[in-house]
Amino acid sequence: MPSKMQKQKSTLIFLFCFLIQSFFTANSQSFIGVNYGQVADNLPPPEATVKLLKSTSIQKVRLYGADPAIIKALANTGIGIVIGASNGDIPALASDPNFAGQWVGSNVLAYYPASKIIVINVGNEVITSGDQALISQLLPAMQNVQNALNAASLGGKIKVSTVHSMAALSQSDPPSSGAFNPGLSDALKALLKFQSSNGSPFMINPYPFFAYQSDQRPETLAFCLFQPNAGRVDSGNGIKYMNMFDAQVDAVRSALNAMGFKDVEIAVAETGWPYKGDSNEAGPSLENAKAYNGNLISHLRSMVGTPLMPGKSVDTYIFALYDENLKPGPGSERSFGLFMPDLSMTYDAGLSKSSQNPLPTPMTPPPIPTTPTAPVTPAPKPVAGWCVPKPGVADAQLQANLDYACGQNIDCSPIQPGGACFEPATVASHAAYAMNLLYQSAGKNPWNCDFTQTATLTTTNPSYSACTYPGGST
Repeated sequence: MPSKMQKQKSTLIFLFCFLIQSFFTANSQSFIGVNYGQVADNLPPPEATVKLLKSTSIQKVRLYGADPAIIKALANTGIGIVIGASNGDIPALASDPNFAGQWVGSNVLAYYPASKIIVINVGNEVITSGDQALISQLLPAMQNVQNALNAASLGGKIKVSTVHSMAALSQSDPPSSGAFNPGLSDALKALLKFQSSNGSPFMINPYPFFAYQSDQRPETLAFCLFQPNAGRVDSGNGIKYMNMFDAQVDAVRSALNAMGFKDVEIAVAETGWPYKGDSNEAGPSLENAKAYNGNLISHLRSMVGTPLMPGKSVDTYIFALYDENLKPGPGSERSFGLFMPDLSMTYDAGLSKSSQNPLPTPMTPPPIPTTPTAPVTPAPKPVAGWCVPKPGVADAQLQANLDYACGQNIDCSPIQPGGACFEPATVASHAAYAMNLLYQSAGKNPWNCDFTQTATLTTTNPSYSACTYPGGST
C-alpha cells in the first residue's frame, strides 16, 4: 500500500500536470478571436489593450481598418491580426495596381512579420450593399491586393478575403437548404473561385441575436443561447440542431457546397450578443450576453464542431472587445463589449486565463493536519467505476454536458472524427465518454459525477471495441 506521503506526492504531481495542460490548452485556442472596433471616443490606449488581450485566451484580433498604433502594439505578441481595407478604398484598389501595392506596403510590409497579420479583408458587407458599381469592383480590388502580396512573397502567408452578412443567403432554414441569393450568384461565384484558388476563408456574420428578435418565443431564445431545448430537426437530412449558431453556420456551408465550393473554409467574422439595449428591444441583457458568449466559447473549445463540419471549430471573432459609444442606431449597437474602457470585464465569458480554468475544489488536497484537538471527519473517498448519463436524459441536456466537459481541458480527441470513440456518432455516446473523462480527471468524487443530476456512477465498464473508457478502480 502506498504511504500517506506517497499519496500526497502523487496528488501534487497530478495537480502540476493538470496546471501545465491547462496552460497549454489556454494558449492554443487559435480559433477564438475578437473584433476591435474603434467608433468610440473613450477607448484605452492600444498598449493597455494588448496587455488585456495577453491576459485572455483570445488569439486573433480583427480590425475594421489598419490602425498603425494598434498594429505596432500587437508586434511580437503572436496574436493574429486581421486588417481591413475600407469600402471607400475599393475603387482605387480595383483600378490601380500601384495603389494596391502602396496600400500593402504601408499597412502590411511596414509591420510584418513582427506584427502577425494573417488576413486582409477588402471591404465589409459589399455584396449585399446594393451598390452595383462597388460590387463589380470588389473582385478586381481583391486580385490587386493579392498580386501585391505575391510580389512581396507573402501570397501564401496572408490571405485576402471580404466579409458578408447573412443577407447574402436567400434560404437558411433548414440548414441543408442553405442557398445564396440568386441575384448575387454571378458575383459570388467569381469571388469564391478566387478564394478557392488562394485558400482564403469565406467570412460571414451570423447573429443568433437577430434571429431571436424576429422570433421571440422562449424556445427560440434557449436555442439561440446554447441552452437546453428540444432541438430542431433539419427536414432535409434528419439532423437535429441544438443551437442557432451551428444552424446558421451550416446553412452557409450548404450554400457553399451547392455552388460547388466544398473546399472553401468558413470563418465567422462577427457574432455576439448585446448586454443592454433600448426598452423596446427584445433580447439584450447581461444574463443573455453572458449565456451566449460564454456558451459559444465552451462550444468552440469542445471541438465538437457543427453537424456538417464535425471535429473542428471554425475561426470565430466575437463582437466586440469594447463598446463603441459613437455608433448610431438602437442602444444595443453600443452595448456588445466584452470589456469596459477601464479594462474591467463587462461580464465573465470565460476568456480570462486566470478564470477560464479554475481548479475544481475537489482536486485540491486537504492540508496536512497537525495534532488534532478533536476527531476529524474523513474526507470522502474517491469512488471507483465510471460516470455515465442516466437513462432517458434528453439530447439537449447531453449536448450541454458534452460542451461543458470538453470545455474543461480534457482530451476529447477520441470522440472526434477518426478517434477510437467517434462511432457511434451520436450525442449520447460522445457525451458519455466526455462526462466520464471529466469525472476521472476531476478527482472521482461523487459530486464530480452530477451534471445537474443527469449522471450516475456505474461499476459496468462502458468501453467497447477499440474505445476504452478510463476508470474502474482507484
